[in-house]
Amino acid sequence: MDKFSFLHPGMKSHFSDRFVTRISDCLVWYKKGMSGDVGLIGLPASKSSITPSHSSGAPQTIRSCLNSYTTYSGERSRDYKDLRILDFGDVRTHPTDLDETISRLYISVKEMLEVRACERYVLLGGDHGVSYPAIRAFQEHYGTVGVIQWDAHHDVRNLEDGGRTNGTPFRSLVESGHLKGDHLVQVGIRDFSNAMKYHEFAKDHGIKVYTMGDVEQNGIVPIVKKEVERLSKITNIIYLSVDMDAADQAFAPGCPAIGPGGLTSRELLASVSEAAKHEKVKAMDIVEVDPAVDFRDMTSRLAAHVMVRFLFS
Repeated sequence: MDKFSFLHPGMKSHFSDRFVTRISDCLVWYKKGMSGDVGLIGLPASKSSITPSHSSGAPQTIRSCLNSYTTYSGERSRDYKDLRILDFGDVRTHPTDLDETISRLYISVKEMLEVRACERYVLLGGDHGVSYPAIRAFQEHYGTVGVIQWDAHHDVRNLEDGGRTNGTPFRSLVESGHLKGDHLVQVGIRDFSNAMKYHEFAKDHGIKVYTMGDVEQNGIVPIVKKEVERLSKITNIIYLSVDMDAADQAFAPGCPAIGPGGLTSRELLASVSEAAKHEKVKAMDIVEVDPAVDFRDMTSRLAAHVMVRFLFS
């Protein structure tokens, strides 16, 4: 007997409503010659994290959380069920060689861009170190790149005390010439979370820094709107980099570097929505989610919702 009434071998069992389309239903594995609206790639690297982390498991967990959201926006009275997300899979990282892993991430993102299958891209980390090879690939493909970084930290640490880590991606990009200092905007930088030397590095290189004090005084949506407009005039594309520890630990408990005094989930979602509206915003990475220390997938669910706000902009 090879016919089952209530079994589907090889498929997960879940409730289905004929009138509901979930984000996960929009995912299609990429095959040669295919085209879609958004490309999705997993960058599961976290062995260089200066805080013990299992962020390498985040791409799969965030994907699974997409099943929690539907394609219908009641606020916009629009159903996005026809959006096609091409999933390029996860990069196979090297088990011990960190430089080789960085090279594989760079090559994989570059090869994804070269097939020109999509107009926009979502990259799921991994720790924040994945942004260095990813943004490098985008800069070499598109030309001048502007970056808006949601983060509690500057991520411009020196490389002498540990090499390339999740604390060095933006220093690496600036010093390698792949990103100009004044083309980088940092939003949500938290008090008592950085060193004076790195704050000075940011200022000396023209990086636009907005602290949580700035966010409280001026509002995050106006800040992001202003900087997207500025970057759109001086860069070819804009890349969003969302470190989930920009969110307060109450909303993102599954980050390796949790802390109080960060963004609310609504501030994070609203500001990503605002940025994603602009036609020059072509990509977004989401990093620093550790499913191993998360609670009821709270952080992964928020990360998935951040992705949704980018997709349905």
